[in-house]
Amino acid sequence: MSEKDCNHSNKDHRRKLLRRCCGGLLIFNFIVLIIILLVWSILQPRKPRFTLQDATIFNLNVSAPNVISTTIQVTVNSHNPNSKIGIYYDRMNVYAIYHSQQITYYTAIPPVYQGTKEDNVWSPFIYGDNVPVAPYNGQALGEDQSDGAISMLIKINGRVKWKCGSFISGRYHLHITCPAYIPLGNSKNTGIVIGNAVKYKLSQSCSVSV
Repeated sequence: MSEKDCNHSNKDHRRKLLRRCCGGLLIFNFIVLIIILLVWSILQPRKPRFTLQDATIFNLNVSAPNVISTTIQVTVNSHNPNSKIGIYYDRMNVYAIYHSQQITYYTAIPPVYQGTKEDNVWSPFIYGDNVPVAPYNGQALGEDQSDGAISMLIKINGRVKWKCGSFISGRYHLHITCPAYIPLGNSKNTGIVIGNAVKYKLSQSCSVSV
């Protein structure tokens, strides 16, 4: 056999070996992916449940027809309903919406891990100092206070990751909307006076989107 034939044979052998290695790697990755999908489908992770427990009003007034100032402390409970999957919460921000308009700044909630069947309770302050709003919203807030109740939305946006054993998923967007019907104004005596603030028990379920 000539040297040229030997070189050609060696190249063919290397090509076959390379193809086998690539094929084996693809098959291995495919099997791992199938196992992950099967485990994931069997476990069926469920999204967390959130409840707006109460709201403490320190300040909520209209200083001009189109300017609102707000200071509220809300208490939110989160529950992980999964028995085998933990949840990582990250980049969580809470704020208040009144008549489809944001009336507070974003308040960050520190990242936290929630184990299986565990509960977490957050009590962030959300505030807005002289926030400009549409004139009709300033008027509506004054009317709601006179009527004795105000409806707003407490919203939380963030990201979650699922943890099962040593496997941790990628990040998913989390959107939480909590309706808050607060009986203030003429119904102020329904709350609990705490210093210069009034605390209202709500216990309202929140909608959750992942």
